[in-house]
Amino acid sequence: MTARILVVDDIPANVKLLEARLVAEYFDVLTASDGYQALAICDSRPVDIILLDIMMPGIDGFEVCERLKANPKTAHIPVVMVTALDQPSDRVRGLKAGADDFLTKPVNDLQLMSRVKSLVRLKNVSDELRLRAETAKSVGFEDLSNAERPDEPGNILLVDARASSQDRIARALKPVAGLTIMSDPQAALFEAAEQPFDLVIVNANFDDYDPLRLCSQLRSLERTRYIPILLVAEQGAEDLVVRALDLGVTDYIMRPIDPNELIARSLTQIRRKQCNDRLRLSVHQTIELAITDGLTGLHNRRYLDNHLKLLIERAMKRGRSLSICVTDIDRFKIVNDTHGHDAGDEVLREFARRLRSTVRGADLACRFGGEEFVLVMPDTDAATASTIAERLRASIETTPFLLQDRSKELTITASMGIAMLDPAGETADSFLKRADTALYQAKRNGRNQVVGAAA
Repeated sequence: MTARILVVDDIPANVKLLEARLVAEYFDVLTASDGYQALAICDSRPVDIILLDIMMPGIDGFEVCERLKANPKTAHIPVVMVTALDQPSDRVRGLKAGADDFLTKPVNDLQLMSRVKSLVRLKNVSDELRLRAETAKSVGFEDLSNAERPDEPGNILLVDARASSQDRIARALKPVAGLTIMSDPQAALFEAAEQPFDLVIVNANFDDYDPLRLCSQLRSLERTRYIPILLVAEQGAEDLVVRALDLGVTDYIMRPIDPNELIARSLTQIRRKQCNDRLRLSVHQTIELAITDGLTGLHNRRYLDNHLKLLIERAMKRGRSLSICVTDIDRFKIVNDTHGHDAGDEVLREFARRLRSTVRGADLACRFGGEEFVLVMPDTDAATASTIAERLRASIETTPFLLQDRSKELTITASMGIAMLDPAGETADSFLKRADTALYQAKRNGRNQVVGAAA
């Protein structure tokens, strides 16, 4: 794992020491001697992690961190404050300024490197989500992440073996988040998988259970993989913290717990989780938009072109039947010319609704373009496909299409061509072409009928 690390400190010896440690781990290192220089570097080139001193001439590290987090261009860069200040109030101030961690000099090498590697992993995930969202925006999709939306109150799962510490943590967190408390780690794992938590706090105070086992299980399950984990550890348990960070634990806090620090660290993790959730939702919705017809809600031709090839390969490999129906609304141009394109759109939407209500769950319904639709039917022979198509044809013909203003009823019919996959093998294009040829035969025969393709 490599990354570009910016070291910010006004004492050259401190810079050289940190630089040597990082270069030995194959990180690319940039350096700055004051806050203004650090801000300029972050504005001009990509930086993955910032190791930031606090006491510097000009502007101190707190203000540098606040400016970084206020700038959308740099707000996502993790910041670790590395400083001689060791008071709880300083740590809380740094976390509230947006820092991801607060390490006191002299810094434990192993702990520093584990923290840096952990933050690099988190940033890589966030960067990938951000890149996909930006790519979608650049090709014409709106920004669906709603990044400006205010953060919602978070839901926290506390896994703690002792009633006394449960009570202390609950008193601190209940004013800022919803809290569920459990003392059984395995029950907590199931709870985390079933409920929408924004943070899991694992207190390492179990007498007969390894808390890192729960952390590892949370990271291995698909449903809990992205939930931040905050570990509560005993002072001096650096080895436990290092192992936890390597396992994917997101943050840690040492006992005795300062309530303000606990709140600050928890809120930081909740905000990051909610931001990444919005980015993931944006990516998912963008993918849906890319493969969905905006008018009817059916899959579009792009999706059909890709998915049909997979369905053909699967059917051929398993020796199973696969049938396809290409259907076209009869005399659709007359609908547009007589009643307008808004009425035509209503007819297309209602046609798609009836198509969806007719087909089975395993079938794939797509709008192929214009007034033409395609229905792909896995594990279906030609006779069954014809029955399904006839049922669809009848549902179109027998019930008039009622326009939105309810002043007009339109009688609509559709023609359909059926083809079954040649077991000797054929391409998606030839498969579609045979069904399309059958469709045009149905049109020539007088429309409003189902015709099967020649074998």
